[in-house]
Amino acid sequence: MSATSIRREFPLPTPRTQSLPTDPSLCPVLAAVGVIGTEWRLAIVHKLLAGPQRFSELLRWHPKLNAKTLSATLKFLEETGVVQRHVVSTRPFNVVYSLTEMGIALGPATHELQAWGERFLTSTRTIAPRPPAGSRAPVIQGELPRIIPPVERRAA
Repeated sequence: MSATSIRREFPLPTPRTQSLPTDPSLCPVLAAVGVIGTEWRLAIVHKLLAGPQRFSELLRWHPKLNAKTLSATLKFLEETGVVQRHVVSTRPFNVVYSLTEMGIALGPATHELQAWGERFLTSTRTIAPRPPAGSRAPVIQGELPRIIPPVERRAA
């Protein structure tokens, strides 16, 4: 089943706004961060921009993502109207997640964050050189090296 056929098969619903912050005095940036504020929420939205994905595909996508976190994140994104869940078949149980109109609208933000991360975070990462043989590198970044005084040998 291709991404385009899944999109045609499942029309985009209107976003649910019941669980979204509706306080008019709330800053729009804070309201947006309330929806996409954890490390996995926006990353999952970014992954779903490529097209609908099954739960297992999303789970295999990143080695640090576990099933419990993925399930809770998808449930939250579904409740806020960013992601929609479709049961494709009952046996075997198969669920496909895709973005709603609200989720697709996050596309430019995720692309800008990706460009920012590539420019400022990945380019500044350097691999630390190996310490010379026989010396001990600091355990914690920024920790001063330990100087161990030589042991004096007592004359017997």
